[in-house]
Amino acid sequence: MKQRIVCLLPALLLVLSTISAQHNPGVQIKKSGEYPQLLVNGKPFLILGGELGNSSASSMEYLKPRWSHLKEMHLNTVLVPVYWELMEPEENRFDFSLVDSMIGEARNHDMKIVLLWFGSWKNSMSCYAPLWMKANPKRFPRTPDSSGRSQEIFSVFGKETLAADKKAFAALLRHIKATDEIKQTVVMVQVENEIGMLPTAREMSASADKIFNANVPAGLLDYFKENKNRLVPEFRQKWEAAGAKLSGKWNDIFGEGVATDEIFQAWHYARYANEVTLAGKAVYDLPMYVNAALPRPGKLPGQYPSAGPLPHLMDVWQAGAPAIDLLSPDFYNPDTKYWCDLYARNGNILFVPEMQFDKAAAAKAFFIIGHYKALGFSPFSIESDNSGSLPLAKTYDLLQQLTPMITNKQWLNMEGVLLDKPNKKTVLKMGQYQLVVTHDATLSWSPEAKDSVWSTTGGIILQTAPDEFIVAGTGLVVTFENTDKDFVTNIAKADEVSYINGTETKGRRMNGDQDHQGRHIRFAVGDWGIQKVTLYNSPAKIDN
Repeated sequence: MKQRIVCLLPALLLVLSTISAQHNPGVQIKKSGEYPQLLVNGKPFLILGGELGNSSASSMEYLKPRWSHLKEMHLNTVLVPVYWELMEPEENRFDFSLVDSMIGEARNHDMKIVLLWFGSWKNSMSCYAPLWMKANPKRFPRTPDSSGRSQEIFSVFGKETLAADKKAFAALLRHIKATDEIKQTVVMVQVENEIGMLPTAREMSASADKIFNANVPAGLLDYFKENKNRLVPEFRQKWEAAGAKLSGKWNDIFGEGVATDEIFQAWHYARYANEVTLAGKAVYDLPMYVNAALPRPGKLPGQYPSAGPLPHLMDVWQAGAPAIDLLSPDFYNPDTKYWCDLYARNGNILFVPEMQFDKAAAAKAFFIIGHYKALGFSPFSIESDNSGSLPLAKTYDLLQQLTPMITNKQWLNMEGVLLDKPNKKTVLKMGQYQLVVTHDATLSWSPEAKDSVWSTTGGIILQTAPDEFIVAGTGLVVTFENTDKDFVTNIAKADEVSYINGTETKGRRMNGDQDHQGRHIRFAVGDWGIQKVTLYNSPAKIDN
């Protein structure tokens, strides 16, 4: 009898696991309404993340002592590469030990994981593909450079390359489903990494030329026809300048030049990524995104990693890869608002999976989450102990305290601000009030006031009642004005507050010198905090 019970135990565990999975809401992106959210086990989740350096996840011995540093920085999510060459060192032999170790460490430190699939391409190149593929260009064709010399970049037209990528990606997702579906440690997956063509705007192989000289696929042109009024302006302008045709070859539809070459390549990259995404979602339907390396100003297609999910190609990617949930930017330039604005179009949901890890990243996290209601934020090489570590830790601490309020939408309005010397003032309209937010260095007595360069500062502001605001941030000054000029707005009270598991604790009443005798609230450069502000209004004119 005892032996029979032991034999039945695995089957019973399988049944119980299946029942639990059926009642598990899963991980999904809720897109309804104006405030999309990532839901984990049915609850909204805001990613306060960090992406590991490219090679860090290849050695658990290297990474193990660094987990405590990540926890001290108040991360709740780590973005982790999965290296195809290590996961499938021999064809059809899979090794998930690194993935399992990463998930185990994340669970031990109460964190979530976003997996980055370093598959066919990583930063344009195919450097993370298995050697058994790279060493067999006949089976897995490569692209030529501008001189016709073979590059370590797989051709997007390699049918066996796509088949191998789909099989490996599906194997990864199948393993994650089997080992993690109940605990939901893995909350999103990046498909490939910074896909982009170099040093030409499109492949120049004989097989690519043949496809380029054929008609544009009907699927792409049908998308243009059905979505004409919502195409991004720069793309629609190019299409209409060539006559807004709905049939013909690539040069007929878009005109001759490298811009058309890039559109052609983008369509085929999107179709490839969509096939890989579908293969993964067929076994475990997690949210999936693709990321793009942003071009430098003034560069033409072919001079930057071309044809990836860039803003001017958003329509091509959304048409060619409908299975992908998000198109996401990787930031290594200062034009944060410019690029975020471009990615917050066409119904695309903003998530910043990779940001240059410097001192300015801390302020950008406030701005991106507060202004764009982004799913999350993540600087790169997060395990490195650099000058950005302490500022980001302080920002994440405040955002972590406010997360229940942010995700459960316990606010009437929410905004984020980003300030430096070139952008030292932001004016916000929130309810009946106009908020003027300035850099702390605009105050003559600020230590930074006379510096030639001001540090980048920022904050997040939540209006929690008609006359109540919660302001969190660093290096900023906020004044409040009633939009009805018949009334003067004053600060009734401003209190330091903190939140632990959603419970508010009050600190100092920030009166007198702290609010400049009722004129404003302030966080000095180098100080991080949360203040809860209540306003009152009185008639602007006094009757004598």
